[in-house]
Amino acid sequence: MASSKNNTMFFLFLLVTLLIGSSSAQLSTSFYSKSCPKLYQTVKSTVQSAIQKETRMGASLLRLFFHDCFVNGCDGSLLLDDTSSFTGEKRAAPNVNSVRGFEVIDNIKSAVEKACPGVVSCADILAVTARDSVVILGGPNWNVKLGRRDARTASQGAANSSIPAPTFNLNRLISSFSAVGLSTKDMVALSGAHTIGQARCTTFRARIYNETNNIDSSFARTRQNSCPRNSGSGDNNLAPLDLQTPSKFDNNYFKNLVNKKGLLHSDQQLFNGGSADSIVRSYINNPSSFNSDFVAAMIKMGDIRPLTGSSGEIRKNCRRRN
Repeated sequence: MASSKNNTMFFLFLLVTLLIGSSSAQLSTSFYSKSCPKLYQTVKSTVQSAIQKETRMGASLLRLFFHDCFVNGCDGSLLLDDTSSFTGEKRAAPNVNSVRGFEVIDNIKSAVEKACPGVVSCADILAVTARDSVVILGGPNWNVKLGRRDARTASQGAANSSIPAPTFNLNRLISSFSAVGLSTKDMVALSGAHTIGQARCTTFRARIYNETNNIDSSFARTRQNSCPRNSGSGDNNLAPLDLQTPSKFDNNYFKNLVNKKGLLHSDQQLFNGGSADSIVRSYINNPSSFNSDFVAAMIKMGDIRPLTGSSGEIRKNCRRRN
């Protein structure tokens, strides 16, 4: 009898522990409502200022959130600088000479620290900043789930292997997103973030010179004018990911794909006779469907493996561990 009672007590304890663990691991849209009530206005004013100075910055800030979440979850690890004893993710192949906007995040963190010191994580600042960037450039709004904590570690190796590359075909894109719990529809919707921003010549050179069947010839020639064939020449020259409205968040990105004017190889793979074609067409015919699916996918991506409770830390400076 005593053994049975002990077992019952143990399982009750285990159940309570699991329930507490799961509740602490849940993110909430009201997480900082009492501890940092001025968070949203503080972040948005700084983001607004940065985008007014350089429109492209909105896309860059949104991209930081993608590249953070795809590597061991949305934990702010991307923001950590390398030191003599620490290797971060900034110099991983998908990030080096590519991801940008870290100074803006520094400014936001500084402003937030003045409003409520030691309360808001860098991981959460990335999430709010991504939302604000989309809204400021004309995209949909949503309530951001918060409560993430910051990683004390980073993984250059995971960044190299986890972030989808512009050379990926459709199957590899689907697999890459599936690996972090995102569906094909999520993948297509999130790819729609390429409605804003620009890409470097080195990321689309092979497409505009070597691909013929699925690229508009006049579009290729136009891009070739500012992206020389030879590697090492004009590598950092920029071209808009959406040639129609590169500074406005809309569904023109998908219209470009149907016209074989996707800039990156991975872009055009979304409309190339495969399983994603029907999703692309639906977003052209129904822009509100794209907006709602994009919002759902952003929230879902923000749920990838967050550190909560007592895990991780709240960094004072997003570039270094406390």
